[in-house]
Amino acid sequence: MAIGAPGGARENPLLAQAIEACRKAALAVVLFSFCVNLLLLAAPIYMLQLYDRVLSSRSTETLIVLTLMAVAAILTMAALEVVRGHAMVKISTWLDKRLSGAVLAASIAGSIRSAGDPSVQGLRDLGTFRTFLTGPAVFPIMDAPWTPVFIAVIYLMHPVLGWVALFGAVALFALAVLNELATRRPLERSGAASIKALHGAEAAVRNADVIEAMGMMPNLVRWWQRDNAEMLALQGRASAYAVAIGGVSKFVRLCLQVGMLGTGAWLAVIDLITPGTMIAASIIMSRALAPVEQAIGSWKLVVVARNAYRRMKRQLDEMPLRGQAMPLPAPVGRLAVEGVTFFHPGQQEPTLRNVAFWLDPGEALGLIGPTASGKTTLARLLVGILEARAGHVRLDGVDVARWEPEDLGRHVGYLPQDIELFRGNVRANIARMGEADPEAVVKAARLAGVHEMILALPRGYETEIGEGGARLSGGQRQRLVLARALYGDPRFLVLDEPNANLDAVGEEALLSAIEETKGRGVTMVIIAHRPSILRHVDKILVLRAGQVQTFGPRDEVIAQLTVATSGEGAAGAKAPMRSGRTGGGA
Repeated sequence: MAIGAPGGARENPLLAQAIEACRKAALAVVLFSFCVNLLLLAAPIYMLQLYDRVLSSRSTETLIVLTLMAVAAILTMAALEVVRGHAMVKISTWLDKRLSGAVLAASIAGSIRSAGDPSVQGLRDLGTFRTFLTGPAVFPIMDAPWTPVFIAVIYLMHPVLGWVALFGAVALFALAVLNELATRRPLERSGAASIKALHGAEAAVRNADVIEAMGMMPNLVRWWQRDNAEMLALQGRASAYAVAIGGVSKFVRLCLQVGMLGTGAWLAVIDLITPGTMIAASIIMSRALAPVEQAIGSWKLVVVARNAYRRMKRQLDEMPLRGQAMPLPAPVGRLAVEGVTFFHPGQQEPTLRNVAFWLDPGEALGLIGPTASGKTTLARLLVGILEARAGHVRLDGVDVARWEPEDLGRHVGYLPQDIELFRGNVRANIARMGEADPEAVVKAARLAGVHEMILALPRGYETEIGEGGARLSGGQRQRLVLARALYGDPRFLVLDEPNANLDAVGEEALLSAIEETKGRGVTMVIIAHRPSILRHVDKILVLRAGQVQTFGPRDEVIAQLTVATSGEGAAGAKAPMRSGRTGGGA
């Protein structure tokens, strides 16, 4: 177990470290880009030499040597482009391997903090960024910084030609800036709308049985189409801007091409340059401005990748740092809840207000109360999933919200209200998807009373349960989740309505497991609605509207509740009598 760093958002160094680790490879890619762009001069220089030397001298030997040199330069350029592309693939693959685990962990932690629909948007963003690094949009951006080199070469041919090329470059860069300003906001909004629409579609697919059973398909499709239409409208607006600017940039580039040829022809007529220089300058300017025009055409991909990177960085920054703490001994199970107050995100009123109680090691608490009284929220606070706005939940004197979840989890068992299993076999699910110790798995299954049930499955502990345990009944899933909670002999156990889906046989096995676990000195908190479980607890806490109404030994609390219920029943019985007398008098 370990004490973690205080909660709260901070800059996560993982992304910066990953980018820094790629710096050497990125510098190599930049060097390759420089060489590729330098070798692009081979074709125009070859053209210049043909016009100025070969045609005038009619030397076949010169033609052969120049041709071999040009082919060698072009072959080298092609090889460097292949190497550059492979380097970008290696960089993107390495980044994905380095970051994907952390991004998935941040997505899981983020769904808890935001209390929203579970989403793996972070992994989608990582995939978008990785695809961008290996796609066609990244290379024009790498080539564009070398445009001044080409303009300098043209300037050396003749200053007037250099000024024409410089004017063209400035015009296209201005269009690129205009394209960014015009499309950035619509693309950001369309990205947000796309994420919203995908979340809605994912939620619909997860609840397919409810949708199909109650004829909700047309309604759900209509809701999704509304969100999708918003996304399409924003994308259409951004695309319209991009298409218009792209058309203007193409017009400008072709006009510059004509201008370069016209200016070159004029300079050749007055014998300031040769015809070969005119043709070479035109080709070089075309190559100089091509990356800028290509970047304008693919700018949408650049903006999408940039937004994906920003969302991914924000998600990683919001995830608390882990693995920074010193291990502590295993707890004995002394629980103290000290004035806990909790707000869900966006709520004005607290879900829990000043909740306080304590349990000694080995004691069992029954947590009861009406619907929406805050029982499940309190259970999630007890196991460190949520962090209190005020107050503390301490296990053996340490705030559970500050413990490393991986260390704390080895000593905690949690059966949530929403039963979830993972794709894999029975053995892996009981072993919490870790390296399964067969003896510990069987021990937990026997303690939960599911060993015989598992042996009756087609392949026993090796039976594949399907996505989310789809091949099992609700009761079977709940009993397996109980075995998972008991795996590893935890010292603190929180069960949220553990008998909600159980039949009589399953409930009997549950009660037996509770009694045996309690006999081992395990501290337990059990949220229950059925009175049968309350016979096995030492204390009872009654929550109402997020506040502690009653807390104390089981028999005392039950006696208070019985008296209160009797009083309410007597008052209810007198009310109709008074009503009847009033009616009779009337």
